[in-house]
Amino acid sequence: MKPITPFLWFDKEAEQAARFYVSVFKGRSKILGVSRYGEAGPGPKGSVMVVDFQLDGQRWSALNGGPVFKHSPAISFVVRCKTQKEIDTYWKKLLAGGGQPSQCGWLTDKFGVSWQIVPDILLVTIAGKDKAKADRIMAAQMKMVKFDIAALKEAAAGPKRKAA
Repeated sequence: MKPITPFLWFDKEAEQAARFYVSVFKGRSKILGVSRYGEAGPGPKGSVMVVDFQLDGQRWSALNGGPVFKHSPAISFVVRCKTQKEIDTYWKKLLAGGGQPSQCGWLTDKFGVSWQIVPDILLVTIAGKDKAKADRIMAAQMKMVKFDIAALKEAAAGPKRKAA
C-alpha cells in the first residue's frame, strides 16, 4: 500500500463518485469498502460515510462530509497518457454527465474534481534540455483545450524548412 492516499470530501456523492471513477479507470480499479454512519452521526444513521476505492492500483478515499468544503482547481489529478486515443477516452469519460472542459488539458468532472489529461510527450519535452523545443510546445499547448498529440509533435519539431 502506498503511504499517501488521496482523500476527497463530498457533500453526499462519495459512493456515486467512487463508482464513477472506478468505471473510468478500468483495470486495477475497484471499490474496497463502504463505511456507514452510526448512531453518533454526524450523518444520518446508515448513510454512506467513507468509500475506500482503488484507481489503477492507487488507494483513494471519499467522504460524505456535507456541504462545508468544495473542490477547487488548486488541487487536480494528472492522468498521463501515451496516445491520443487514451486522451480522447479519459476526456470523454470524465466530462460525461456534466463535467466542464477548461484549457491546457484541464477539466472538471461532474463532481467538481479537477483533472489534467496530459500526454507524456508534453511533460518530457518541457522538462528536456532543448529549451527552444520546450518553448514551442509550451506555446502550442497554451492554445489547446484538450491536448492534440499530433499538433504538439508538430510544434516540437519546429518550422519546416523550404528545400533550396
